[in-house]
Amino acid sequence: MVKKAFISVILQEEKEEKVGSVEFQIRSLTNRIRKLSSHLELHRKDYLSQRGLRQILGKRQRLLSYLSKKNRICYKELINQLDIRESKTR
Repeated sequence: MVKKAFISVILQEEKEEKVGSVEFQIRSLTNRIRKLSSHLELHRKDYLSQRGLRQILGKRQRLLSYLSKKNRICYKELINQLDIRESKTR
């Protein structure tokens, strides 16, 4: 129920973008990260949520590295829109 409402809100904002696209996935993961971060500020000993946050961060990092290799311009725009740091190069 909540997931469908969340997706519909994002689709109304950006109708041309598809749900399965890398950009959409990164945006939705960023929203989940921000929600979990605010939750963990209140509940510092919630270790399962900390583990989930680390997993989501890793998944977003992998998607960002994929996007930076495939489309650098779109990657830069997305980083600026979401106000997240650029990943370190290896």
